[in-house]
Amino acid sequence: MTRTRMPFMLFAALIVVLLIINVIFTHNLFTAPFPGHNDFMSRWEGARSFWIDGLDPYGEQASLNIQGRIYGRPAEPNEDPGYFAYPFYTVLIVAPFVLTDYAWASAVWMVLLEVCLIGALLLNLSILKWRPHSFLLTILVLWAIFDYFAMRGLLLGQPGIVVYVLEVAAIWALVYKRDGIGGVALALSTLKPQMGFFIVPLILLFVLREQRWRYLGAFAVTFGGLMLASFALLPSWFGDWLGQVSIYTTYTAIGSPVWIVTQYYLGLGDAAEYTVIAVLVATMLFAWYHVIFQRKTERLLWTVALTLTVTHLIAVRTATTHYVVFTLPILYCIRALSRTRLAWSAYLTPFVLVGITWVHFVTTVQGEFEHPTLYLPLPFITLVVLIVTRKQWWRP
Repeated sequence: MTRTRMPFMLFAALIVVLLIINVIFTHNLFTAPFPGHNDFMSRWEGARSFWIDGLDPYGEQASLNIQGRIYGRPAEPNEDPGYFAYPFYTVLIVAPFVLTDYAWASAVWMVLLEVCLIGALLLNLSILKWRPHSFLLTILVLWAIFDYFAMRGLLLGQPGIVVYVLEVAAIWALVYKRDGIGGVALALSTLKPQMGFFIVPLILLFVLREQRWRYLGAFAVTFGGLMLASFALLPSWFGDWLGQVSIYTTYTAIGSPVWIVTQYYLGLGDAAEYTVIAVLVATMLFAWYHVIFQRKTERLLWTVALTLTVTHLIAVRTATTHYVVFTLPILYCIRALSRTRLAWSAYLTPFVLVGITWVHFVTTVQGEFEHPTLYLPLPFITLVVLIVTRKQWWRP
């Protein structure tokens, strides 16, 4: 072993030890005495029911198993039934976690989500080619964990955080031409389709136009393997999954941010909602046209940020836990502040963001439910900021 590798090995060993300690701490203080993480619970119990009990994770008995874990009984008509509701290959990804009891599984999962949040932050900084001062970096790491949207995802065990880091990894690989990594990450990010129904085709069209066959090949092999394995293990899964997805909106009270504004508050009806959606999608597709067909690649990063913003503005059902995807444009703005005479504001901004989001939640929460207004500020403000700063993003 060379001398240059020794410090790296010691550092890696230290990280592993710290993660193990974190898992034990999380188990003893949180997941064992306070079982929860319901977003993870549905996937974990669905996977456990399949691997251990031999049940269809979309079937009635598996659903009853999930509800028994969450409520201790079958769900009432006015309660979230906690259906598995994810593509079948989720059971492949969750499989290692069903080998232990739920308290340990959820502890490991929560620590994994923390790693994902920090990893995604570092990848976003790399995408922006920004190396902030160590003190500012520490503040950003704390913000990445304790911001309301991230922390809510941690407490719920939200798989969307895993999808988020996979999407960021796919974008990072796109920028740095690490095409094998990018293709695999993009394929795995389809774990939660409502988070990537625009970003996946954008990236695939871009790499196709650029003839980056390695990226396309890695995506095709990985996604094809997931699909083949799924149909081999449960041939009926696709229809079963669509069946659960089709009734998803019947037990969720809040739709997209566009729906909240046009229908919930203004009562303008479907026509107004669809008109706003059409305008947003048209704007996004116009940006795609410039990047893909006119090859204005300097606009790629802005187009990616716009695509993620439009996705979470119009998705039939989004969640505030998905709003971690707005980290990229937020970091872009903080970086811009750090290069002005008001550089001190870059250090203050993460604290302000954490304070505003938590105060908004605490002062508006209704029982166990978030207030609809919590869904609105971040995506709409991000959209406005992206439009106003577009020429700064477009600079080569």
